[in-house]
Amino acid sequence: QVQLVESGGGLVQAGGSLRLSCAASGRTFSSYAMGWFRQAPGKEREFVAAISWSGSNTYYADSVKGRFTISRDNAKNTVYLQMNSLKPEDTAVYYCARHLNPMSMVLTSHQISYAYWGQGTQVTVSS
Repeated sequence: QVQLVESGGGLVQAGGSLRLSCAASGRTFSSYAMGWFRQAPGKEREFVAAISWSGSNTYYADSVKGRFTISRDNAKNTVYLQMNSLKPEDTAVYYCARHLNPMSMVLTSHQISYAYWGQGTQVTVSS
């Protein structure tokens, strides 16, 4: 069973930065693309960013492009989300997720393509 544990959330002022981490269990982490999603109060969960299994390709939602950076360290079984220039509208619970299929070459924003999800970490950006 795959377990994903997010950390690094918190309260930050607008314009500030946070770095989220997602630690994965298991020995196959490096074979799977990973994604970050978020859910704001009263809204549906939405895609934020994805990274290929090798780390060579990334994909971002338009709302975070240029401000957020997804990366991974396969030796540590961890994926990161560096968030800069945070805005109040970035306030949400952030979730990491592992892609359904190993070695997939397609990065997707579709939640149905992700098989495992973490419990989430709260990010609150004050104005």
